[in-house]
Amino acid sequence: MPSTALPIPTPRIAPLQPPYPDAIGTLLTRMTPPQAPEVLSLFKVLAVNPALAERTLDLGRYLLGRHAAIDLRDRELVILRVCARCGAEYEWGVHWTGFADAAGLGEAERRATASMDGDLAQLAPKDALLIAMVDQLHDTGTIDDALWEALNAHWSHAQLIELMMLAGWYHAVSYVCNAARVPLETWAARW
Repeated sequence: MPSTALPIPTPRIAPLQPPYPDAIGTLLTRMTPPQAPEVLSLFKVLAVNPALAERTLDLGRYLLGRHAAIDLRDRELVILRVCARCGAEYEWGVHWTGFADAAGLGEAERRATASMDGDLAQLAPKDALLIAMVDQLHDTGTIDDALWEALNAHWSHAQLIELMMLAGWYHAVSYVCNAARVPLETWAARW
């Protein structure tokens, strides 16, 4: 788990603040899930480039939506682990607070997703495979044959493609959170 002793850095790209121009306000409304307590700081940073932010909507909605090929638990384990491996406390905290309960995740999964030396033996075997997948993708950019076969026993090829895209998508989100220094949400979990 990344250190909690680090000071919170000043944002490099300040989130947009209201009043928003009409087009930006509409975009932020479309980006914000109905259950979110407020417009997320990440979205207010992405909206600095409205054309790109607009284009992220469809992929983000698919990967997080009801029509995704991956169930909520699997999806959230991948997202949380990617964010932790990238040191993206912002996105890890938003997802832990927003989805962990609904995904049926508890303390063992919290430790495993947030810790670099987490004990995967405490996880269900299928959950441990997802953590191992994220770790291999993060460390090597690929998945070795043994892990691929183990993953292939639980997920279809279509689902495996989606899992890899999900990991890559949240790598990109983590890069933005970290490099732009998106301010942490006051309501979100911390490491």
